Order: sequence, then C-alpha cells, then structure tokens
Amino acid sequence: MNPHPPSFTLRQLAYLVAVADTGTVIGAAERMHVSPSAMSDAITELERVLGARLCVRRKSHGVTMTSAGVRAVADARELLRAADELSVAVDTRGDRLAGPLAIGCFGTIAPTVMPPVLNEFSPAHPGLDITFTESTQDQLVAMLDAGRLDVAFAYDAFLPAQVPRATAFALRPHILLAADHRLAGEPSVQLEDLVDEDFIMLDAPPSTEHALGNFTARGLTPRVRHRTGNPDVVRTLVGRGLGYGMLIQQQPDHSDCSPFPVVRKPIAPEVDPIQVVLIWSAALSLGPRAQALVEYARSARWLPDDGIPGTVPARPRDGQAPRPGHQNTIVELPSSSTRSSR
Repeated sequence: MNPHPPSFTLRQLAYLVAVADTGTVIGAAERMHVSPSAMSDAITELERVLGARLCVRRKSHGVTMTSAGVRAVADARELLRAADELSVAVDTRGDRLAGPLAIGCFGTIAPTVMPPVLNEFSPAHPGLDITFTESTQDQLVAMLDAGRLDVAFAYDAFLPAQVPRATAFALRPHILLAADHRLAGEPSVQLEDLVDEDFIMLDAPPSTEHALGNFTARGLTPRVRHRTGNPDVVRTLVGRGLGYGMLIQQQPDHSDCSPFPVVRKPIAPEVDPIQVVLIWSAALSLGPRAQALVEYARSARWLPDDGIPGTVPARPRDGQAPRPGHQNTIVELPSSSTRSSR
C-alpha cells in the first residue's frame, strides 16, 4: 500500500467526470458552478499530477477524452461513489440508511413499481432521498454505467449479458380488444385469429421486439397500422375500433369510465412470461442503499394475488434458464448487512 496520500483531490475528479459527461469545459463549469477557467485549470493540474493527457480540448469542438482519460473517468466515478458512501456512513445515526438513491425505470413499468417503492420502501427508510428517472432500457444501462443511477427497473429482455439483475416479478403479454370486437366474448384469443386485422403496436423497445417475436414464433406477420410509444394511446385507439393491441403491463381496468371501453384477453396458447428485473452496473459497486432496494424487490408483493389477470410468479433465481441467444448474469449479493429504520 502506498504510504503517501494522492496529490489530486476529489473535487478535481468530480470536475473530470463533469467534463466527460457534458463534453465541454463550459458545460462542466456550469454543472459544477465554477468558472470555465477554474474548470480548465483543475483539469490541467490533474493531468500534471497523473502524468497523462486525459482529454483534448478544442475551441468550438468540445472535449474528446483520451484512452487514459476514459480509464481515469471510470476510476474517478468509483472513487467518488465510495467517498459518497463514506460520508453518508459517517453522517448517519445507528442503523439508519440515509442519502440519495437514484432509481431508473422503463416507462411502462413505472406505474407498477413506483407506488410500492414510494408507499412501502421509502417510509421504511425515511433518511433516503429517492428520485425516479424514466427512460429507455439502453439509456438506463448507460446511466447506470455512468453512475447517474444506482439501480433501475427493466424488462429482462435484450439486456447486455453482463448486466447484473435480480428478479422482481413476471407478466404474460395480453391482447386488447374493443368491447364490441367479434372476439370480445371469448375467454382467450389466438394470434392467428387477429393477424389479418390492424395492429396498434406499442413501439417502445424492448416491448416492440418482444411483441413481434411472439408473432414470429408462430410464423405470423402482424399488419401494423399505427405505432406509438404510449400504452394509453394503444388503449384509446383500440377502444375506438381502429385495431387490436398487445401489452405487457396490465393496469387496472377503467373501461367502464370510458365511452370507448376495451377488454383484456389472454393469448392462447400461452406465450412465455417476461421478467421485470432490477438491474445495476457491473462496473460499479452496489452500495448499501441500492442493496436495500434490491432485497426489497426480491420479496415485495408487487401485484395483488387476486388482481390483474395474466400475472405469473417470478421464476426462481437459482433455476432461471437463459433464453436462446441470451445469457443472464445473476449476481448473488453478499450476506445482508442492510440497515433499516424499522
């Protein structure tokens, strides 16, 4: 172990990360509330201390990180996270969890997971400052690796194989039909009976690929009439008789309040359920606040036992089999030392 303390500061590391994130010295200075000249001087001094060129600065062309800079930014993020955890650990009282917890969420999952987290997990840990960010799954993964999020809720589909994850619950896709559709009275519907009708497709990856994959698996090609990234638009267009839809998240039915009601039907034969998982970065350590949420996600009662049709139990983690061409990275957490305010 080096007996001499490092010659750089955490503030310099934070400035370097800000430059990498914003792509400009001016943008980084605005984020850190300092002058551009102070930001530039700090980066220059950090380069001198480390003995390496970390970035190339060009007027009107922004900042380009060198290979040494990319490595330094990754290490800086980890050091800053560790410093944040240390400051929180020293500042907290007893067994209380405290500090920021940044949670990401794929948009269509948010209505299911946000209420339990805010109604149950948050009151159990009143010292936490919980924030939610909704985004696409690829952006969630990028924000996790950048240290902007601690954990994120996502579908266990088309995720990079190295992303660690813990299963929360699972759902089966279902079909939406107008209440006066010819198949509205059937207990279930087959995709073959709908493939020649107009399809209102939720165009929000990975929901898009998952829906199309269900058709492809049966040798079918849906006739897509409209695409939308909003599941409420799918419900509205289906209710007006403009086509049928396929959704995964199953919200409470308020059709009796609408002049254009819809009905929800299971798909026959059953399609595979899709897991909703909590993911985090493989490159960054999972702090105690994030670990507490992961452990909560594993045991929480996300859906009512007698509630939304089509829900299925989450697959046991130890027996989780990867889909063809998709390898899950299952990371077992260390034995729990999670603090609680209960």
